[in-house]
Amino acid sequence: MRRFFVEEKDIKENQVTIKGDEARHIARVYRLKEKDKIKVFTGKGREYLTEIIQASKKEVTGRILKESRLDTEPPIEITLIQGIPKSSKMDFIVQKATELGIKRIIPVTTQRTIVKLDREKAKARQVRWQRIATEAAKQSGRAMVPEVFEVISFTQSLENISREGLNLIPWEEEETTSLKEVLKRSRIPDPGSKITVFIGPEGGFASEEIKAAKEKGALPVSLGPRLLRTETAGLVTLAMILYELGDMG
Repeated sequence: MRRFFVEEKDIKENQVTIKGDEARHIARVYRLKEKDKIKVFTGKGREYLTEIIQASKKEVTGRILKESRLDTEPPIEITLIQGIPKSSKMDFIVQKATELGIKRIIPVTTQRTIVKLDREKAKARQVRWQRIATEAAKQSGRAMVPEVFEVISFTQSLENISREGLNLIPWEEEETTSLKEVLKRSRIPDPGSKITVFIGPEGGFASEEIKAAKEKGALPVSLGPRLLRTETAGLVTLAMILYELGDMG
């Protein structure tokens, strides 16, 4: 059954109104019509089985038949702070991190970031990445849609570090502490626990950035003997965390 995203304000009593691209997809792409059934979700934890009353490319209205609370979110909140990579790699990272269960994504510029974005371009990218996250949440059955923040500097991102959570920064030069070891001895898996993961762009983090992160409470870790690309490192880290402390496997 097809699944579509709606704003909470577009649900009133037992009726839902779907607009914009989602309405066009229903009426023109999937050619759904009156009495067809769909699922809609708000990204806030609830899903609604809905029967279409009327469908056009501009607006679709439906009657809610059943409301459900979804239990598809990890028990821990993971924030990915990602150094912006080249080309469309960030699109891929946002999509796959959403499928894995990320809570929020913060794109950052670092010393070795190659991509240069002015304020206007950065905002446009953020809108694009948020749309990708919404589509990935819809496809993967997520109850929540991760928030993709506006682009900030790596220095600014360090303010997101919480002394009460687990803050991990995979680094190719770390030789003594592995992510595997840290996760096995972690006491983080209480519901609502927070983990922040820092991933550098192509070329990784500069030593000065690692030092600054450590001073703020981040722990450098190794992901193993092989060097991983930036679009791989974050996803591997997320999968390992969710397998060990979350709901994967």
